[in-house]
Amino acid sequence: MKRLSLCLAVALTTVVLAGCAGSPKSDFYTLSAEAPRESVNHGPPMIVVIGAVTVPELVDRPQIVVRAGTNHVTIDEFARWAEPLKSQIPRVFVADLSQLLNSPRVSTLPIGGDVAAAWRVRIDVQRFDALLGDAVTVDVLWSVLPPGKAPPITGRTIASEPCAGAGYEAAVVAWSKALATVSRAIAAGIRPPTTVD
Repeated sequence: MKRLSLCLAVALTTVVLAGCAGSPKSDFYTLSAEAPRESVNHGPPMIVVIGAVTVPELVDRPQIVVRAGTNHVTIDEFARWAEPLKSQIPRVFVADLSQLLNSPRVSTLPIGGDVAAAWRVRIDVQRFDALLGDAVTVDVLWSVLPPGKAPPITGRTIASEPCAGAGYEAAVVAWSKALATVSRAIAAGIRPPTTVD
């Protein structure tokens, strides 16, 4: 009886391992900074703090979600984000805005200096879509709270970028470029404080 149980256990283990060996491998993707080196700030480095970024629940998952039609999406179990979009998108904005504002003091947390002098940015991603092999679209509501008692600057940027290929990698590159367009709009809303002589 023990011998039969042992044989069954070995056979079951072999079947499970064979099944795992045949499973497709997951690919992991990450967004990247794409902002050009054109600075809108030629003064002293500005302090910019990017707060929490909201993303639609539909795309707030490890799998990459793409459109397959007006009312149809595809969630691919084997095409995944390397880290959550709620972490990636702020990181991309930090890198893009650092470049655009010519400032190493752009962060998701205050990083020294006069905190009262910080520009505060809030970002609400309304749409983060892709049609593989065609184009991606991001729709972002953003606001910038200047230092002091100045009123907030608000905007909405809708950016579309063509995909250079049919796969997920091309879509991720296009998403990165679309976020760079949003970064340029936010950077244009941020101005160094003017001094009165």
